[in-house]
Amino acid sequence: MARAGIYKSDVVNARAALVAKGVYPSIDAVRIEMGNTGSKVTIHRYLKEIEEENGGSALPRVAVSEAIQDLVSRLSERLSEEADARVTELQTKQTEQQRLSQEAATSLKTELQTTRQQLEQTQRTLADEKTNHGKTNEVLSAKTLTSTQLAQQVNDLQERLAGEERHRQSLEEKHQHAHQALEHFRQASKEQREQEQRKHEQQVQYFQAELKKVNEVLTAKQHEAIHAQQEGVRLVGELSRAQSDLHQSQETVLKLNPLKDELDLAQRRVVELGEKLVAQEAANQRTQESNNGLKIKLEDLQGKNQQLELDLTAAKASAATQEQLVSNMLLRLSATAPVTVPTKAKQLSLPE
Repeated sequence: MARAGIYKSDVVNARAALVAKGVYPSIDAVRIEMGNTGSKVTIHRYLKEIEEENGGSALPRVAVSEAIQDLVSRLSERLSEEADARVTELQTKQTEQQRLSQEAATSLKTELQTTRQQLEQTQRTLADEKTNHGKTNEVLSAKTLTSTQLAQQVNDLQERLAGEERHRQSLEEKHQHAHQALEHFRQASKEQREQEQRKHEQQVQYFQAELKKVNEVLTAKQHEAIHAQQEGVRLVGELSRAQSDLHQSQETVLKLNPLKDELDLAQRRVVELGEKLVAQEAANQRTQESNNGLKIKLEDLQGKNQQLELDLTAAKASAATQEQLVSNMLLRLSATAPVTVPTKAKQLSLPE
């Protein structure tokens, strides 16, 4: 069972335990470590004091999405607490007003009953001593006037009580409408942020896959270019050897006519090797052009990735703007509270 309050030493011990486990000591994590005990506002204050005493901790910062979720959670809890406190205060004041009105009505009924008894007694006395007590008429008139005034007061109090009841119901309706409008706005903001986050994640995944494919193709093309260069070097070597053989054959053909056929074969081989060399150079040129195209596509993908980072920054700024709008809306709701109810306006303030 959760305790009524927590101490700073409890937060220090829970924070140290989380750091030892390698877990970021957020407000929710510290509260769970302490057994779901203590207010989040109190835990946040103690954590801030601990960080100030340590001169600023070097703990890893939480992700932006976690910070936003934590902020939204604390904002929701704070709104709920303030709404509950305001409703409780209104109910308490209404109960007190009803009690005072009931006491006043009871007092007036008692006084009216007493007056009626006195009137009856006066009437009996008037019947018995009508001829001898002329002053009794004056007493009777005074009592009648008092009774009329008391009855009028009772009617006025009843009308005032009915007006107070209508006013209380009007306040409850206004509070309910404001709460519903705020809840709708908060839900719409949450859905919009979730949609933007999902869209951004899908785009990042798509471009990462495209970038991976381009890198794989570029690697394959580089291997092909290396292989083509090696093949070209081999063909150049063979061409050199063939030319050397041709030169030797030309010197020998002057002396040995039977070697003419071999010379023709060597010449044809030289021609074939030259054609292969030309084809290999063309293949190398196409590979180079393909590599250039892949480099351009890679640069384009890198530019799109930077644009996605800018969009993410804009989405973060939009989320901060929406949070500011929620705070401003709460301030306006507090400022427009009816002045007929003696309540003190509260401004929503998030923990630092």
